Amino acid sequence: MTVLQALTSHYERLREEGRAAPAGYSMERISYAVVLSRAGEAVDVASLLDTSGSKPRPSLRAAPQPPSGRVAIAPNFLWDKTAYAFGVKRAPGAAQCAPAPREHAAFKAFHEDMLAGTCDEGLLALLSFLRNWKPEHYDGLRYSEPMLDENVVFRLDGDRQFLHDREAAKAIWNDRPKPENLVEGWCLVSGKREPLARVHPKVKGVAGAHTSGASIVAFNKENNAFESFGKKQGANAPISGQAAYAYTFALNSLLTYDSRRRIRIGGTTAVFWAETPRAEEIVAACLEPPDDDSENAQLRDVMENLRRGVPVEKADPDLDPRSRYYILGLAPNAARISVRFWHTGTLGEFGKRLREHWGDLRIDPEPAKRFPAARDLVNETAVVVKRQGRREKKFDTVPPRLTGETLQTILTGSRYPRTLLTAVVMRVRADCEIGAMRAAVLRACLVRDLRIAGRLPKEEYIVSLDRDESNPAYRLGRLFAVMEYAQRAAINPTATVRDRYYGAASAGPAAVFPMILRTTSHHLASLRKGRGADWVKNPEKAAGWCDREIGEILGGIGGRFPATLSIEDQGRFAIGYYHQRFTKRADAPEDAAQPAEDDTTDNEE
Repeated sequence: MTVLQALTSHYERLREEGRAAPAGYSMERISYAVVLSRAGEAVDVASLLDTSGSKPRPSLRAAPQPPSGRVAIAPNFLWDKTAYAFGVKRAPGAAQCAPAPREHAAFKAFHEDMLAGTCDEGLLALLSFLRNWKPEHYDGLRYSEPMLDENVVFRLDGDRQFLHDREAAKAIWNDRPKPENLVEGWCLVSGKREPLARVHPKVKGVAGAHTSGASIVAFNKENNAFESFGKKQGANAPISGQAAYAYTFALNSLLTYDSRRRIRIGGTTAVFWAETPRAEEIVAACLEPPDDDSENAQLRDVMENLRRGVPVEKADPDLDPRSRYYILGLAPNAARISVRFWHTGTLGEFGKRLREHWGDLRIDPEPAKRFPAARDLVNETAVVVKRQGRREKKFDTVPPRLTGETLQTILTGSRYPRTLLTAVVMRVRADCEIGAMRAAVLRACLVRDLRIAGRLPKEEYIVSLDRDESNPAYRLGRLFAVMEYAQRAAINPTATVRDRYYGAASAGPAAVFPMILRTTSHHLASLRKGRGADWVKNPEKAAGWCDREIGEILGGIGGRFPATLSIEDQGRFAIGYYHQRFTKRADAPEDAAQPAEDDTTDNEE
């Protein structure tokens, strides 16, 4: 099923559930309702702002669809901004009003034409209002200042219904003259012969795209290659007006600011949906794990069952493993929207792939997030800056295509992008910090590659500290952590060997390790004499433990240091360092292992 067909099917489901506006209408951000008397006077203004969040914002309401791609003066039917409805707008760079006579005149003429001959008292009240209204009276209205440039609707005093919801208004809107230049053809979505949409409605809510909306399907240049067969605009990709409305309505409903079916990863905005509401909840919980609270306890129980290998239908009896889900990644592209990725499958397949993904991410000590979202992985490639003692990630530095590639990997079971492994290794070298999430990402990339190649030695491969692992890079990472501990225990410097030599040691061990080992011998000599940092409880015990660890690690590689390490081995080096530094062991001094670092920061959006 194509993207547009799946979105059209989603619209049909929304319509059956009463959550979709009918054809010719769209969900618009409305802020205020102007209350009219039967004589056409503006007697009051009612706020329609949504106050459920941290600050008031316009509420989404079904209203007659605006003209497609409005750039010139083109009024809406029975609702619009104050420039059209009242003839006033906010003056540039100031709080006071500025006149908008052309917009108001167009709004008035449009409604005189559309409502000619009506007998409905509400519509007649609007005509009286437009005929008698003077823009200089605007300051006398309630909410006059905050209402400037906001969308307003109208309703009759004593009536709870907006004018555009009255039966007479619906009949006029549905019987409005259709464009004369509509071409009939075979719709690529429905497969039926229907009037084709020349211009498709705008899609709003994609991060980075134009705030007024952008198009997925659009042809707007003349005398170009796509007109070589005499086809213009929408005729190049024939889609009926009904299908164009359906897919854009479904997509806009998924992209609303309060939607729980939208996530942001880097520069990509992803939306997802499924065939049943319960399936959508599970997909949402897995792509964007919920907070650990009582409200989400049931969802987290289902996710824990999936993590342990329980089939979807047993993890939640309300789920059908054959039910399909859909994930669409969108990104801005000038005045259009590009599709970064598109994936669809069954819930049964979804559960299986998630088990593999979470299994590959296993690391001890484990990250704070037991169910990391896809963007948590990708965000580990972001540049980290320190501000006021706190580490913050610059999410705009995440490679743009990496988001879709990583999500595709999770959903298909293929290899993680090599870009992900390389970028995380480079970030570790640049920051000289290796926390739980970075270690988990590195292990996932390595383990997935080995499994697909048929060379994975065991399922628990480098999950936790493995003293028997013979890989030189893994052992050298462990050795580096021991040498860093010896230095900290002996002199507790401001900058440790990790800060000075991590990048060089992980890429070219032969050039760095002999020098650091000589320095380490001096630190151990001080510890044996009982001299060490204030926090070291027993310097002699610390020296003895370091001697044993260094001997055991060097014995496993024969005392030889590789000249260079590949990207994969640099990942093993980082994991070895992480295991050695943060694993608590009975034979080690109490201060040898530190609490596991968590290199995650507040995510965007």
